[in-house]
Amino acid sequence: MGALQTIGPLIIFFAIFYFLLIRPQQNKQKKTKQMQSSLGKGDKIITIGGLHGVVDTIDDSTVTIKCNGNSRLTFDRQAIRDIVEKRTNPHEKKSEKSLEAKVGEAKDED
Repeated sequence: MGALQTIGPLIIFFAIFYFLLIRPQQNKQKKTKQMQSSLGKGDKIITIGGLHGVVDTIDDSTVTIKCNGNSRLTFDRQAIRDIVEKRTNPHEKKSEKSLEAKVGEAKDED
């Protein structure tokens, strides 16, 4: 009984520490790794330094980001903090915009 009273608070403290600190950090690392592995060309991203850009090319460990027109910067894949806009098909938005423009032109002519 005396040993349980001595070890009991330590076990409770470790359980609280695990569920409040260790487990959430592991989940966050898992989500970040999954996000970084799902990067694709045309995704709008933010780096850990706060740089906004569009993914131009992807290698095993590096990502080239297009910023402000023609400037391209190369970063490690781990430097990507967040995907702002996932682009599944690079031609999809262009065709939607051109379709909307054609519809708008047709309405103006009527």
